[in-house]
Amino acid sequence: MELKFEKLQELFNDYLFSELSNSENTKDAYKRDIARFIEFANIRGIEKPSKVTRGFANSYVRFLNELGLASGSVARNISALRSFWKFLIINGFSQNDPLESIQIDKITRKIPEVLSINDINAILDRIDISNSLGLRDKALIEFMYATGARVSEVIDIKIQDFHSDAGFVKLFGKGSKERFVPIGKESIYWIERYIRDGRNRLIKPNSRGFIFLNHRGGKLSRMGIWKIVKKWVDKAGIEKEVHPHTLRHSFATHLLEGGADLRAVQEMLGHESVATTQIYTHLSLSRIETVYHSYHPRG
Repeated sequence: MELKFEKLQELFNDYLFSELSNSENTKDAYKRDIARFIEFANIRGIEKPSKVTRGFANSYVRFLNELGLASGSVARNISALRSFWKFLIINGFSQNDPLESIQIDKITRKIPEVLSINDINAILDRIDISNSLGLRDKALIEFMYATGARVSEVIDIKIQDFHSDAGFVKLFGKGSKERFVPIGKESIYWIERYIRDGRNRLIKPNSRGFIFLNHRGGKLSRMGIWKIVKKWVDKAGIEKEVHPHTLRHSFATHLLEGGADLRAVQEMLGHESVATTQIYTHLSLSRIETVYHSYHPRG
């Protein structure tokens, strides 16, 4: 009988700390990396190695990139998985390695699908706000779409960074570089309501002023935010492959489609170069047609 991932994870952890010569830090990182993969697989209903295809492995690498992990961290995750699968094959727990021909660089450059405005509204309208966690989820997704913030920026935002009167939020981007990003009235309303009616019920001694808290009172994790987004995307019946970064992509794309200046969007996204922002200029055909017919002399 084929063993499930949870049991295989236990066996691999024993092997990891008793047999491999890697540093303790690397072993700890590998342990966390494998746990993340298994959690991702279980959410998708995949509990055994034989169910993991190359396509699924590719989708997991895309997921790692959408979490906002640095390229080095993504590479380490893949290295951990390759060690895990090598262990499985050597011990007869798996016949094939789904990561054998994985193209990390190619997948890293893939841009996630953009959500339409109707998609965004469907997700937000589906959120159950009858409890503290629902209010948090509503405020969280409103905030991510309103600001285009990276997941790493969202989880670290604190009460003192949120300036509702001025209509700005202070974000700390890559390299701890801070920037101020405008935030709309709708998002301000839901954050204030969550802080007033939801967050106060989640606060614990370990909350440390973070705005978005988990059920234990600590700040949300990257995986926690991914689960929240996936939950409400699924409930809204949206079949696109949506990650937290998709909200950032949608934020930028909708601004540009609405006529926003590319450099203004660059500033809001916290990009060092406008060339990076240009990946978000894949405007819809209808928008391109409108611009053409509006401005071309013979359009």
